[in-house]
Amino acid sequence: MKYLLDTNICIYYMKGMYSLDKKFKSVKVENCYISEITLAELKFGVENSNNPEKNNLALLNFLSGIQILPIFEAIEFYAKEKARLKKIGRTVDDFDLLIGCTSVELNLIMVTNNEAHFNNIRNIRIENWVEQIV
Repeated sequence: MKYLLDTNICIYYMKGMYSLDKKFKSVKVENCYISEITLAELKFGVENSNNPEKNNLALLNFLSGIQILPIFEAIEFYAKEKARLKKIGRTVDDFDLLIGCTSVELNLIMVTNNEAHFNNIRNIRIENWVEQIV
């Protein structure tokens, strides 16, 4: 099994929350990936924080074991899904839609604590590691 981590899961892990370190070990960190969109969101969080130096170090430590995936392969699926969802009146934030579509296109399980942000994406597989641990 391979997993695409949503931004919230990465943040919880870096903050030492929900025993996610144990979950990462059990699934093996080499099976965990993030989207370049998630990287952008994490970098924004660092810059917007009260302690950018400390948080940047935490981010660099986290990234040392995680592969970052480009969104290029998901762009066509993203466009189709965005149009489909718009037609049925269900919008998804563009960043979440790109992350979710990347998960589908690369056959990865989406790991998030915000399942509602991704539930409407066709063929997506979702796990909530926070829910499983709490």
